[in-house]
Amino acid sequence: MSTTSLRRDHELIEKVIKAMESTVQLLNDGKQIPESILLPVIDFSKNFTDVCHHSKEEKSLFPALEQAGLPTNMGPIAMMLIDHQRSREIGAEMELSAKEYLSSGDSTKLVSDMRQYVEHITEHLWKENNKLFMMAEARLQYVSKKIDKELTEIEKSKLDEIGKTREHYEQLAEDLAKDVSQQNS
Repeated sequence: MSTTSLRRDHELIEKVIKAMESTVQLLNDGKQIPESILLPVIDFSKNFTDVCHHSKEEKSLFPALEQAGLPTNMGPIAMMLIDHQRSREIGAEMELSAKEYLSSGDSTKLVSDMRQYVEHITEHLWKENNKLFMMAEARLQYVSKKIDKELTEIEKSKLDEIGKTREHYEQLAEDLAKDVSQQNS
């Protein structure tokens, strides 16, 4: 079904969100978080979540839903577009506060931005998984092969643009989980 690729993205995003939650806890406990953890989190949030995943939804799923009768200027699609823009804004703030933290050691703003990002993305994924994707599966069953193909092409194109692969981000998510847990010991 046309949401399979997007749900796989969500699973990957959720792994990184868990690592971010652990990072916030470590920062709250006074631990120093190295650049080798923070920069991949920023890279993933900016490039995989936003550039790749959100582009797949905005360039394929949402237009297909619009063709199936869902308006983009109100209702669920409009809300998802607002959420995507908010993700970009929080992500940009988080990137700035990560740089600030790495240069000053003050984690106050970084903790706040990461918490906000985790809460926002967690809620956003829930809305998509439990509402939007169910609507999509019901309305788009006749064009699912076309959408699956588009989603694959968009993912490849966006990742090619930034010079990364899906495998890179899957490995990044695994490494982050391991690296963050090692910070705890």
